[in-house]
Amino acid sequence: MTPFVGQRIAVVGLGKAGLPAALRLAEWGAEITAWDDKDSARTEAARAGLHVADPAADFRFDALLLSPGIPHERPRAHPAATAARRAGAPILVDAEFLFRAVRAAGSGARFAGITGTNGKSTTTALLGHILARAGVPVSVGGNLGTAALSMPMLPDAGAYVLEMSSYMLERIDTLRFNVAVMLNLTPDHLDRHGDMAGYAAAKARIFARQTDEDLAVLGDDDEWTRGVPAPARLARISGGHACPGGAWLADTTLRDDAGPILEMREAPTLPGAHNAQNAAAATVMALALGVPRAALATSIITYPGLPHRHEQVGVIRGVRFINDSKATNADSTARALESHARVVWIAGGTGKEGGIEPLAPLFGRVAHAFLIGRDGPEFAATLRARNVPHTLLSTLEEALPAAADCAFGGAADVVLLSPAAASWDQFTGFDQRGDRFRALVHAMEKA
Repeated sequence: MTPFVGQRIAVVGLGKAGLPAALRLAEWGAEITAWDDKDSARTEAARAGLHVADPAADFRFDALLLSPGIPHERPRAHPAATAARRAGAPILVDAEFLFRAVRAAGSGARFAGITGTNGKSTTTALLGHILARAGVPVSVGGNLGTAALSMPMLPDAGAYVLEMSSYMLERIDTLRFNVAVMLNLTPDHLDRHGDMAGYAAAKARIFARQTDEDLAVLGDDDEWTRGVPAPARLARISGGHACPGGAWLADTTLRDDAGPILEMREAPTLPGAHNAQNAAAATVMALALGVPRAALATSIITYPGLPHRHEQVGVIRGVRFINDSKATNADSTARALESHARVVWIAGGTGKEGGIEPLAPLFGRVAHAFLIGRDGPEFAATLRARNVPHTLLSTLEEALPAAADCAFGGAADVVLLSPAAASWDQFTGFDQRGDRFRALVHAMEKA
């Protein structure tokens, strides 16, 4: 199959998704020029047989595949993006090329897209789990896990379940989602999008090419998402109030217009109203993709969960240790705090705009906070002003034993790592931070 034969494509950004994308496009007939600002990545690409050159020097390409993390406008455009715009060439993402290849192969496989500030990874993985249990040929990835151009070709009955970041959605062109959801919107990535209106507009592109044959799903639990215009058939979802035509949590029961689906208390990996909304989204999408309603409850109950998303990593002396390292902003941490009556909290890192001030209504659930990282002092000032007990430390290695001793002393039966901050000051990412927390807990269990 050579859907891109004769097309000249520049691929810039040769990380874990970029290099496989370049190789796959070359396999599919494209003339590839690869580039990365790092010498080591360029060397690896050359060893893989790719032509390596800076496309910004002389841009004569039909398209630029630019890694989502590399800006094409704000806060500072990459030279390759500037050159592409001057040449009138589209700047695209790998999921766009997957869609084109699937359709060029004659496959009618469906595309399901999931976006939102928080919860999109859980919803993506949960929907993939439901479809797989229902016997649907499925591939799950995008911003989560498998990169789009590392996915297999699926038959007409198959489904691609893609987590889509705002960075990715800015760079789709013909990709049409048969079913798509925007879960929620809270301030994030404003340096890239300019303001909340720009961020919301980027997210709303997930619905851009839908028709009346497709289904748009919108979260109904925040003002920004509630106000997003959806061009296709619309279903709303909520973790707290009725949404006729969609799905919602009523007390502790997930339900839709046809009645109860399951008691969410039976789904241990999906605690809290925010996860009920995630389950509602996956439910509505699965039904739209043909999954029998009777199959939903068992699939949701057996969902194994994702690492770093409210992941229980150990129980020591009756205290549960929860790894919620993926909580890199206050809104995400709020969802974790709402899931517990009382916690010993580990937080800190590279804070987002507003810090932890938005969490003030939940400070009563914090028995004691242990703060780490670059913005630990800023977080401490916020807690001090609210008379919340806290200790300012430096590293996770210092915070965990102190938090454990506090919990063992009766302060709470949960130690919660939910940083409300990014991890770049001390780790390569939230996953490394969560892995370290897990390893420290396991070492404590063995001690």
